[in-house]
Amino acid sequence: MDQSAWPEVAEAVAAAPYPVKVLPNDPARSSACLAALEITARSWLGAVVANTGGLLVDHGWLRVLGSGHGGLPDVPGESDPARGVVVIGYDVLGGQFVWAPPQPAARPTVHYFGPDDLGWLDLEQGYADWLYAVLAGSLTRFYDTLRWPGWETEVAALAPDLGLSAWPPPFTKEGKDLSQVSRKAVSLAEAVSFYQDAARQLGS
Repeated sequence: MDQSAWPEVAEAVAAAPYPVKVLPNDPARSSACLAALEITARSWLGAVVANTGGLLVDHGWLRVLGSGHGGLPDVPGESDPARGVVVIGYDVLGGQFVWAPPQPAARPTVHYFGPDDLGWLDLEQGYADWLYAVLAGSLTRFYDTLRWPGWETEVAALAPDLGLSAWPPPFTKEGKDLSQVSRKAVSLAEAVSFYQDAARQLGS
């Protein structure tokens, strides 16, 4: 039997410097997701899909996708296997993490689409390295310019399938300081699509 990587992931979750909530999974749904992705629980991605509905990291700021929970989607449902693009997480503001080859035939790496610049950034990490860094505390520095006093309470109160809409948005000059903008809860899907649409309209 294949040895699961879950004990390694669980150890990293337990050692995280900020709260990480493991959402429960439906074993049948997890199995179906693994089959759709054609992976096993030996990989870190497979272990997350096999054992969780998702992970809520740092008061829920980052939602790492698993096999789905409530309104939080599963990995294969959000991904495009034909293009080799695997969506692995969303942040509360509508940012998106995908695992995809930077160029045809290249080894996949994690890329981030940010609501502050509407561009894709290659983090040059594989999935396991990315998730390990996230669970080791990398989000604190990564999101330093996108947080405001008291964000922890505001974000933690949101359901996993909800995000925050900021107006003016953070890609504008007026929206750079999120402590000064209007923020309201919206569906996570709405938050994500807003920035993707803005990027297309602005040619980013």
